[in-house]
Amino acid sequence: MGPMASRNNLTELIITGLFQDPEMQRVCFVVFLPVYLATVVGNGLIMLTVNVSKSLHSPMYFFLGHLSLVEISYSSTVVPKFITDLLTKIKTISLEGCLVQIFFFHFFGVTETLLLTVMAYDRYVAICKPLHYTTIMSRTACHLLLAVSWLGGIIHSLVQILVTIRLPFCGPNVIDYFFCDLHPLFRVACTDTSVEGVIVLANSGLLSVISFVILVSSYIIILVHLRNHSAEGRCKALSTCASHIMVVTLFFGPCMFLYMRPSSTFTVDKLVAIFYTVFTPMLNPIIYTLRNAEVKHAMRRLWGKKHAVVKKVADLWFKP
Repeated sequence: MGPMASRNNLTELIITGLFQDPEMQRVCFVVFLPVYLATVVGNGLIMLTVNVSKSLHSPMYFFLGHLSLVEISYSSTVVPKFITDLLTKIKTISLEGCLVQIFFFHFFGVTETLLLTVMAYDRYVAICKPLHYTTIMSRTACHLLLAVSWLGGIIHSLVQILVTIRLPFCGPNVIDYFFCDLHPLFRVACTDTSVEGVIVLANSGLLSVISFVILVSSYIIILVHLRNHSAEGRCKALSTCASHIMVVTLFFGPCMFLYMRPSSTFTVDKLVAIFYTVFTPMLNPIIYTLRNAEVKHAMRRLWGKKHAVVKKVADLWFKP
């Protein structure tokens, strides 16, 4: 037996889920499965479009492609198990599996936070320093900023897990949530977790505050800078920022609500968590494609090429 098993009486946890009513769980399954599939398809389509379209090789779309990869990974950490659990009467997960889920959930969540911050910086440089844009946002700089985002996610998650893994867990083995997260897991620890709670709150809160300050500062500077532009120039610049601002609001709002305050047992916490784990990853590709003319145009071209290839293959296959 490993060190974790010897220090804990618990090897398996029961997850209460979102609703107890079996009929409501079946309704949720019917609703959430298409949403998850749309998340994977939508973000996957953006990744494909960015990679194959020569017109989308600027730093903004480079980061957008990686953001879509993170969205798929982030959603896949929680949603597939949550959806399959909706069809089971007793929802269980091993303690090790719970800790793994927590690690990757926070890893991809923080990586997304840092990527959104990097994308705000990219828009600031593009609008406020256009003559130096290609120099500042060079290929090397873009890869370095991307690496910092992934590394930040790893460091953040390691801190969270190292704080949690040393706790003794003795039950009851019931987590009042629909997936494994830190505050619900702390409630099954057989020791006082107030210090660990403060460390987790500080770790998440500090990162969120710094990222949020950078984001807000970037857009305040952009808005001040745009006062000297023509009306047409302002509209064009703001249209490129609008999608990013909407995505930032949808992501940061629920996360700051849940992770920048002490834990609670409010039912609203579950509903807020459902929004940013299930729906937000699906909405992001919709927001970027509906509001971005370049992405829509590239997707149409990609769709046209696909139809041309299919037609050519069909003509060869059915040629008499």
